[in-house]
Amino acid sequence: MESVHDKTVPQPVDTPAAWTAADLAANESQWVMWLTDDDVAQLDAALAHTKSLGLVVPAIGKATFPLGRLAVKLDDLRHRLERGLGVVLLRGLPMDRYSKMDAGTIYWGIGMHLGRAVAQNAFGDVLGHVWDLGKNPKDDMTARGYQSRHRLPFHTDGADVVGLLCLRTAKAGGVSSIASSMAIHNAMQRAHPDLLARLYQPFAFDRRHEEAPGQAPFTMTQVFSWHGGRLFNRYVRSFINTAQRFPEAPRLTPEDIAALDQFDAYTQDPRFRIDMELAPGDMQFLNNYVILHSRTSYEDYAELDRKRHLLRLWLFTPGLTDVPESFRLRYLLTETWAKHPRPPIYDVNQIMGVTTH
Repeated sequence: MESVHDKTVPQPVDTPAAWTAADLAANESQWVMWLTDDDVAQLDAALAHTKSLGLVVPAIGKATFPLGRLAVKLDDLRHRLERGLGVVLLRGLPMDRYSKMDAGTIYWGIGMHLGRAVAQNAFGDVLGHVWDLGKNPKDDMTARGYQSRHRLPFHTDGADVVGLLCLRTAKAGGVSSIASSMAIHNAMQRAHPDLLARLYQPFAFDRRHEEAPGQAPFTMTQVFSWHGGRLFNRYVRSFINTAQRFPEAPRLTPEDIAALDQFDAYTQDPRFRIDMELAPGDMQFLNNYVILHSRTSYEDYAELDRKRHLLRLWLFTPGLTDVPESFRLRYLLTETWAKHPRPPIYDVNQIMGVTTH
């Protein structure tokens, strides 16, 4: 259970999610789960059932993707995300037997047993593509990291849980990296309590042209927030940096920059980060409130049908409904986007040509 502390003075947080790299290496069975042959058979049966109903993503729900015994395993997976280590790697989906569309349907169906999918951008993509569109977020304010082959700094996403399904790997690179923001919090509390205290104060986060009509182009939120007896983390350093382009945004002080730099330094510390190679069929799920994620740069194949390709889900889960007010305000926008969900596209030529955000 997470400890409840005096919120005016940062104290260590007591939670299973405050793990170190050594902890994960020693307890792989706590975060790596495998699909059995019986599990895969249940997924195949659920896939056949949705096809018999003529349903496709996003019209498929938990009731129309019945999983029987596997549903119990997925309940355990969700609990590990919400109250455990905050990370699960689900392995064993035999990708060679599925088309991209069928694999995407299975992945979506698993997601519907974990929670509720929300849109990831203003175009209503609820099952998004992680695919290099030749963009660079450093040069284009509207570009996103998932559209690029460049390194992604450690950050969190805009939902309770972010999930990835690996369809194809890159020619080289593209390693997934994760770190516990809770363990970093505790390390900063021990060594740099003054800097940690600054991360409890609001920062301006750039909305990157995704604000609703009448909203300010940036939002104010803390890197660390206590709410309902739980510690929450939200971190996108690039959004904090670019919010400074707005004259009305509070200026970053030298103390602010020192605190953010120290936080970043801990994400690169091998005590707190682990790297994993996602193989085709691997599904990675992360609790955004306690886990940071990153990706190394990669070299891709020239042929479109060989390029690195992952599918992404953003999920709201039942055990994480009580969140800080600043998070709820951000989620109102994703809920608006989700009112008109866009069905996923699987043809590579269409992916390259479609307007994405």
